[in-house]
Amino acid sequence: MKITITKSSLQSFLMISLGLLLIGCSNPKKKEPSKELKAVTYPSDVLPFLNEWSILCGDGTKYKELVDVEHKDFFYVENEEGTDWVVYKTPNAGITSRTSSNTRTELGQKKHWIPETGGKLTGTLKVQHVSTSGDARVAASYSVVVGQIHSDEGHENEPIKIFYKKFPGHTKGSVFWNYEINTEGDNSGRWDYSSAVWGNDMSVVGPDATTYPEEPKDGIELGEEFSYEINVYKGIMYLTFTSEGHETIKFTKNLLKSEFSTKADIPQQIRSLYVAIGRDGVERENAYAGEINYFKQGAYNQTNGKNPEDNIVWSTGSETYNGDIAKQYANGCYAEVWFREGTVGEGTLPDEE
Repeated sequence: MKITITKSSLQSFLMISLGLLLIGCSNPKKKEPSKELKAVTYPSDVLPFLNEWSILCGDGTKYKELVDVEHKDFFYVENEEGTDWVVYKTPNAGITSRTSSNTRTELGQKKHWIPETGGKLTGTLKVQHVSTSGDARVAASYSVVVGQIHSDEGHENEPIKIFYKKFPGHTKGSVFWNYEINTEGDNSGRWDYSSAVWGNDMSVVGPDATTYPEEPKDGIELGEEFSYEINVYKGIMYLTFTSEGHETIKFTKNLLKSEFSTKADIPQQIRSLYVAIGRDGVERENAYAGEINYFKQGAYNQTNGKNPEDNIVWSTGSETYNGDIAKQYANGCYAEVWFREGTVGEGTLPDEE
């Protein structure tokens, strides 16, 4: 059979084909999004105030800007039952800062201030782990600092360090805070006076290296949430500690006038704890007046591999696996702290809080 193709039928065929082609192009098949393209939640997404800070991590890594920054195994986000937490994790031995032999994954406030102008830091957190190795006689064993004020001149001492400490085998640990004197003259005589919040203060230790004191009845468990506020206003430091199911505890400390300016002012706690290492200094009368300070927050691990016989207060004799971070993490030789909220800013009148 002979097929005749006319000019008009050819034009019609071409027009229909072009139309079908255009329809196909206008409705492309949608590609499923790749699971690999899932967005990362950064610490700065959880704590927007991180643009106010820099950080030093336990392996020595430093970041001056923290927006959209994480450092796996040290500074990152975990989600637990729908709540995002910023994780600060650091081994017993790693790379330390210039002023300490202990490792930290800890924020450092960019803005500096003096007590007379003041500042305020808050944090809501839970401690997930402290080192399980150490010497029970040593006050710093099994502990981590979760917030502090640090001086940036003079002796570079610390008006406050907030600790969490739990002995192995105990369910509950202690929250306490230390005030380090701004030593008059040579700083070799410096010491910390410790005040209990929940549980014991720092001076409660074991009678020997492997025997622990009695577990505190009103302590805080690992994974139990608590909050603190450090509010410095016109030279006075106002502290507030809260935790569900626990009494709210408050303290007031004058940072402009010392309570410890003579030998007679040295508390019995200090005479008992520090006499073995020869520290019995006194504080300058105006304490931290006029001295530049800044806040720190995160996980400042207080355990280290130093020999306790050299310093029974601060040398914890903890296992460090020669600085192998992976081995320390695998064997419980690290500190880990999770924060879900935090703020930093100007100090305020306590009645306005």
